[in-house]
Amino acid sequence: MSDGLAAARASLERLVLDVHDFPEPGIVFKDITPLLADHDAFRTVIEALASAGRDADGNVVVDKVAGMEARGFILAAPVALALGIGFVPVRKVGKLPRETHAVSFALEYGEATLELHRDAVAPGDRVLMVDDVLATGGTVRATRELIEACGATAHAVAVLMELGFLPGRETIGDLSVTTLMTV
Repeated sequence: MSDGLAAARASLERLVLDVHDFPEPGIVFKDITPLLADHDAFRTVIEALASAGRDADGNVVVDKVAGMEARGFILAAPVALALGIGFVPVRKVGKLPRETHAVSFALEYGEATLELHRDAVAPGDRVLMVDDVLATGGTVRATRELIEACGATAHAVAVLMELGFLPGRETIGDLSVTTLMTV
């Protein structure tokens, strides 16, 4: 494990809090706000997530970073800055003002529809997808479908945490996953 990944994992273990029965009974919500409030920990985590958009020599190998609503925005925008490339938001239905592609999917506790502007990524673009948690994989799979509908390629996904007891990796198939911590 690299020093950056180890430091990011230590920050997550120290600063991410469990909130029981939120947003519904039986759900354990992972509160990342203490992590976001700690400048050094947040910077360490962003650099670790950005590594998913670089090759072994540190060269940037993606053209855009897509962040999934809502906590993915908080992480993906600074990852894009760290990589020196653009950020594109993947939003809940009805939040984007221009023509979109849309995909509906099941969540671990409900259903959702995500949208992406039709021109957010160009054909041939390689896109790093960033979110806070990989759970069932539905959000990542839907985002990948949106990216591919634009003619681009989903290069990889980077997440703070993976819920290892849920089938996220099975759902997203052969997509490369960088996770900073499995719970």
